[in-house]
Amino acid sequence: MQAGATIRAAMLALLVLLCAAPLAAAEAPRLDLAASSLAAEGKDRGEPRPLALTLVPGGAVPYRAMLLDGPPRLVLDLQGVGLSAAEPTALPGAALVPAIRWGAIAGDRVRIVLELPSPMAIDRAVLTGTGPAARLSLRLVPVAPEDFAPEARGDALPLLFDLPDPAPLPPAIARAPGALRVTLDPGHGGFDPGAVAGGITEAALMLTVANEIAAALRAKGVEVTLTRDGDRFVPLERRMTVARSAHADLLISLHADVLPEGEAAGAAVFLWDPEGDDRAAAELALRHDRDDLLAGLDLAGADDEVAATLMDIARLDTQPRSENISKFLLSEFALGRIAIRNRPVKGAAFSVLKSPDIPSVLVETGFLSDAGDRANLLDPQWRAGLAGAVARAVVAWAEDDAARAPLLRR
Repeated sequence: MQAGATIRAAMLALLVLLCAAPLAAAEAPRLDLAASSLAAEGKDRGEPRPLALTLVPGGAVPYRAMLLDGPPRLVLDLQGVGLSAAEPTALPGAALVPAIRWGAIAGDRVRIVLELPSPMAIDRAVLTGTGPAARLSLRLVPVAPEDFAPEARGDALPLLFDLPDPAPLPPAIARAPGALRVTLDPGHGGFDPGAVAGGITEAALMLTVANEIAAALRAKGVEVTLTRDGDRFVPLERRMTVARSAHADLLISLHADVLPEGEAAGAAVFLWDPEGDDRAAAELALRHDRDDLLAGLDLAGADDEVAATLMDIARLDTQPRSENISKFLLSEFALGRIAIRNRPVKGAAFSVLKSPDIPSVLVETGFLSDAGDRANLLDPQWRAGLAGAVARAVVAWAEDDAARAPLLRR
């Protein structure tokens, strides 16, 4: 009797699990790329034509459509939608626009960006149907450049978001003795692969490098956060906010770019300098910011005069500290026999270095366009040496920074 009751109870429990299984396995609606399309209206007479974009998101999901400039582009955010495993260029009609990108952004949202062939206006945006039959239809019509109405880009407030109060002279962030906090920023990610050479993407490689440096830092008792922990897109200003939210004492952005063959090889450290005149640095800065721009974001020209002045004042503290960490990094690179460029410290207007309240550097670990650098970056033993050098430099810098603290303006 007791055994029978036990069996019945076990069978009941199994039945409950089986009934619950479909609920647990339920997934968010997924964009049906094959059923979606981009089409041009009318005959091609060599002039811009109206475009009709139809997306099948798999359900009646919240969405937001907006236009941005420089270049003209449509930015479409969908909530609670999974992306197709196919590349966005597989969208039927994708060749009608210069570029298409997509990727996950904050929370459960995805962003689709279409670079437009000319200035356009959103003539219609409507979601019809429910469930798998839901359709999101947008019609874009060409307009004269003077009639193009992109969404306002805002001012410098996003750059000052999360600053300690008052903003003009942020006080040093209080931390327990020895509790050094570092944020590592593996460049690019998601629909922004960064530099690509020989099938290797900068985004994937820098995530590996960041994880290895994080392990070396943690072994020395340093608290580490990463701006991304997977292959996903993170806007530039969000990367700075991640560092602030973690109360980071230092932000290190990691990259491995490409330049024309023979133009660059070896590691280098970049510091914030909007007046930097190095041609290669300027080219890289434009490339990094363009990735954010094509994702529907743009930091260029965002600082109003007052905010720019306040950030310059705040940098009276942080800029010398950024310069100091660059010296420690290059010293450890040299001791570790990590090849560095002839002029290894450079100034550039990388937006990720704009943070006025956290010492920040961008480390070019090497250049994927150089065969020697590429071989090093793919060598686990070489990367271990790099990680060790960065960890030693950070700890030594922190000790020196603490000793210099009474001499710095607060």
